[in-house]
Amino acid sequence: MLYENDGVSVYDKSKASAGYTIFWTLGTSTVKLTDMNGKIVHEWEMGGLPGNYAYLLPNGNLLAAIRTDEQVLGLSAKGGHIVEMDWDGNIVWEHTDHFQHHDFRRLENGNTCYVRWELMPEELAAKVPGGREGSEHENGIYGDGIQEIDKDGNTVWEWHFATDIEDYSKYPICAIEHRKEWAHANTICPLPDGDYLISFRQNHLIARIDRDSKQFSWEMCDWKLGHQHDVQMLENGNILVYANGAHGPYHGPNEGSRIFEIEPNSNETVWEYVGSPPYTFDSPFISGCQPMPNGNMLICEGRSGRLFEVTRDGEIVWNYNSPYASDQAPYKPGRSIFRCYRYAADSAEIAGRLGDPS
Repeated sequence: MLYENDGVSVYDKSKASAGYTIFWTLGTSTVKLTDMNGKIVHEWEMGGLPGNYAYLLPNGNLLAAIRTDEQVLGLSAKGGHIVEMDWDGNIVWEHTDHFQHHDFRRLENGNTCYVRWELMPEELAAKVPGGREGSEHENGIYGDGIQEIDKDGNTVWEWHFATDIEDYSKYPICAIEHRKEWAHANTICPLPDGDYLISFRQNHLIARIDRDSKQFSWEMCDWKLGHQHDVQMLENGNILVYANGAHGPYHGPNEGSRIFEIEPNSNETVWEYVGSPPYTFDSPFISGCQPMPNGNMLICEGRSGRLFEVTRDGEIVWNYNSPYASDQAPYKPGRSIFRCYRYAADSAEIAGRLGDPS
């Protein structure tokens, strides 16, 4: 399904960071790579629905997750089949884990990490605080785990929220949310030293997991994050996060989402982006952000399928409303995009395959 009157509405060539933007509309089977004018320059036919996004590796291949129908139904953002495709759409590597959901990454050493659901034993599930009473999954409560595998699919490291973290009382589920899962990990960000930065939506929690101790070496549990997504560490050591605004202090008809840059020693916000007025930038679920080489921020306002770029002063210098919509239930006729990325023409990911993106 195509909306004819959408596309690029703002483009300041003197201020925008030129490149190619990749995205995968939820409920569709095609990953699209577009130039700065919204023209499709390359596509990958995935043969299935997204689980939940795709991005380019430094070798130019595509890494993506495709939704499978086996196991754990009734929970959002299911994946199950992670694939690496070359530029021509040939699968060169794949791994199936029907419990995989939300996020996955390729590590510098060639390993792959991802988050997965794990059904908690009844005695541990009974200890999970918060959430709406009686709203558990029909199977119980699913906890989150991290799996790191080598190229042959062998597990080389793993982590389990249910058993590696002992004090459940510190991490209650939001009182408005269901108790189907603890705690809806939606981002896994590998760090250079082997640690992981994770976002747990259900309890407004972002945390750094120490690789050796498997404990949280840093954490921030704050409802101002509003069921956040896409947490990442910047080169300066600060934490960048898409604060959705749901069920938080910025939730309401005159409020919206925010992008926070947080100094982790103090947990203080050192930079933020908010719409002007605030309600003009609002996606209560999914979504993400990516720092640009020129200091700008590329933002995916996921619910509406809006991608835009802002300066540090908050000026919108590029705006794209995706015209592509799903014709698949339950997405129809939605244009939602989980996350997007942009690559410069001279980046390793593009490697001269395409011309000038502007």
